[in-house]
Amino acid sequence: MHDPVRSAPLIYLVAGEQSGDVLGGRLMEALRAARPEVQFAGVGGPRMVEQGLDPIFPMQDLAVMGLLEVLPRIRQLGRRLGQTEQDVRVRRPDVLVTIDSPGFTLRLLRRLTGSGIRRVHYVAPQVWAWREKRVREFPGLWERLLCLLPFEPDFFARHGLPATFVGHPVLQSGADHGDGARFRAAHGLAADARVLVLMPGSRRNEVPRLLPVFGATLSLLASRIPGLVPVVPVASAVAETVQRAAASWPVRPVIVTELADKHDAYAAAAAALTKSGTSTLELALAGVPMAVTYRVNPISAAIARRLIRVPHVAMVNLLAGRAAVPELLQRDCRPAKLAETVEHLLGDPAAALAQRTAFRAVAERLRSPSGTPAQAAAREVLAVLAARDPAEAPSISASAFVARRMG
Repeated sequence: MHDPVRSAPLIYLVAGEQSGDVLGGRLMEALRAARPEVQFAGVGGPRMVEQGLDPIFPMQDLAVMGLLEVLPRIRQLGRRLGQTEQDVRVRRPDVLVTIDSPGFTLRLLRRLTGSGIRRVHYVAPQVWAWREKRVREFPGLWERLLCLLPFEPDFFARHGLPATFVGHPVLQSGADHGDGARFRAAHGLAADARVLVLMPGSRRNEVPRLLPVFGATLSLLASRIPGLVPVVPVASAVAETVQRAAASWPVRPVIVTELADKHDAYAAAAAALTKSGTSTLELALAGVPMAVTYRVNPISAAIARRLIRVPHVAMVNLLAGRAAVPELLQRDCRPAKLAETVEHLLGDPAAALAQRTAFRAVAERLRSPSGTPAQAAAREVLAVLAARDPAEAPSISASAFVARRMG
């Protein structure tokens, strides 16, 4: 039932990690541009706070991944789930938007089934990659599913679940607008310095796994590649962890935490060694040749190998439909192998060019059908809002109402 006291629509958003916070912040900005009077509540991080969100608890409480890593925090996550459900039921928002973090958000959506609160889930669960049978659990969880990847709507349609591709937010990241000369000047790097970007991740529980490997890899590369300068872009939450680990590295890295500095580093980079994830798409958009690596708990890895149903782990490879970039995972995530691969990227212009050619095609596939990805997502949320309260637009259809609002 619509709240008769509330003078403006209330959209409740739930994000559980840094990438979701970025998505939520852009979505809130696009929603407010279309509906200046809209109000927000929920869970999010600094980007969503900038847009006016007052989180009911710190988003960091939800930022955990890995099959075994979740176990020690089960009780806390359970409490936060109950707290969020209660807050949603009390506030009764016009629309609830859950953003990624399926381990938390899908449980929340399930608990709210039958509540009468209309729900939008932003970032389709990647069940096409593993545990496809889970798709049977989804009917009834949401009114609208927003996809970041162009092949996802067809996958969900095969299971009788409508879904909408809204474009990938990496296109709004600014990763392709860095200034390499500015980065070199800011950090006192020579014009001929070979910049190698190292991306160990953004979560406290994943970064320590890759940092020792990266350090040992640098030990092998330092003597082979004169003028090599490692650059480590990280979230501020893990910057101190990286600084401590890097103190023993043979080449002192440049550690950057600011977004603009990271994008400038991309522009200056000759190559990158990165964890799997969205970082591969950022680097592809910036045209940085890369190798992808990752290492998780061996038990988690063994379970994942039995469940994964896709030929590639790196998103850039999935979108390219082939192994456009090398993937060095688990046992292949070792210094000798990584050093050999990076040295090849730095020394073979043809290999670098082949990657950049593949990257251009990948970026094209990620484009929103209309406007920016955030604007496309906002249109979908506003369509649900219009259907939620037809009194808002008594004489026009929901789609026409949204089109008018979005200009």
